[in-house]
Amino acid sequence: MTDDKAASTAPVYTGPRWFFPSALIHELDHDASRSGRRPRRTARDWVVDFSCFFLAVLIGLLGAEALRDSTGLPHAVAVLDQVFGALSCAAVWLRRRRPFGLAAAMVPVGFLSETSGGVAIIALFTLAVHRPFRYVAWVAGAQLALTPLYFWWRPDPDLPYAAAVVLLVVLTVATVGWGMFVRSKRQLMVSLRDRARRAETEARLRAEQAQRLAREAIAREMHDVLAHRLTLLSVHAGALEFRPDAPRDEIARAAGVIRESAHEALQDLREIIGVLRAGDSEDAGRPQPTLAALDTLVAESRQAGMKVTLDQRVTSAASVPASVGRTAYRIVQEALTNARKHAPGAEVRVAVAGGPGEDLTVRVRNPPPEGDVPPVPGAGQGLIGLRERATLAGGSLEHGRTREGGFEVRARLPWR
Repeated sequence: MTDDKAASTAPVYTGPRWFFPSALIHELDHDASRSGRRPRRTARDWVVDFSCFFLAVLIGLLGAEALRDSTGLPHAVAVLDQVFGALSCAAVWLRRRRPFGLAAAMVPVGFLSETSGGVAIIALFTLAVHRPFRYVAWVAGAQLALTPLYFWWRPDPDLPYAAAVVLLVVLTVATVGWGMFVRSKRQLMVSLRDRARRAETEARLRAEQAQRLAREAIAREMHDVLAHRLTLLSVHAGALEFRPDAPRDEIARAAGVIRESAHEALQDLREIIGVLRAGDSEDAGRPQPTLAALDTLVAESRQAGMKVTLDQRVTSAASVPASVGRTAYRIVQEALTNARKHAPGAEVRVAVAGGPGEDLTVRVRNPPPEGDVPPVPGAGQGLIGLRERATLAGGSLEHGRTREGGFEVRARLPWR
């Protein structure tokens, strides 16, 4: 699976959309960002846009009041100033679609019209939020360069020239800084979302790889059993072919062996159908463990320094099917390995019970470790393989923490 394919299957944004900006949701929603459609305003966007519009109108009204009190300003210039201010307030609704165009247009308009000052600040903030810094630098630099000329042309009656210039410069820098802070926060959320999506994809790929490896291991193990039984079929069928005059008892015995071996081979084939994968059989011929080898496994673990108690209550253990016994052995083996890695020094209890016609239950439990144990890389992959193995055998496997803080693995395997 490629990264593009994995990203296309990633879940879309499912959080409370009304509470977040539409631009941020557009970035988090992978399907929306790939489709190229324009993001729709959320409830938060409408509230913010109305607030910006009313703020721009309020600043424009204050500017119009200052124009009315100013002396020496022609009436036509004052009217033209207010017309520019009204058009600028209406253009606030375009700030999300054309942030750079609106901010660039407000540089000369804000220089000529005092009632457009609020719109110029809002447009600069929107540009800092939605566009990279190079666009903000050009627009903010132009506004800062025109600030001394603006107050030279239209001096503030309440503030000295230097104080008015410094105040507007500080306001411009603060607006740019605030907008860049909001933009960096949104970019951080998008990057965290991408990292979470990649982590989910990698975890899914690891799980799929663990399942594939487990199935291939099962296929290699079952190859030995099938080879043995098919060899028996070939030998006894060859004897019947080359000795058609054999005694009746020998023919019946050979036919019984052929029938039993064919039945067992079919049972094994039903278990591994869909499991076989392309691969080699390098370990063909090695002996396969059974339920009778649990005592040896526990003894080896004790020799390695583990504290293991085995409670085996299996009636007619010799009649356990080979595939069931092998699966139970692998479950106990992996559980002991996990206990040795994650809870060193803890006493492990192994319980196996069942009988013909019933389910074979396997339970491995260990208490919490004494002290801190460093995390083990790749933990959990063995449990994925165990669950796959138990499922292929027709049973089930569960695992999890106990109330005391330890760990327990529980498996149920059919014994027919």
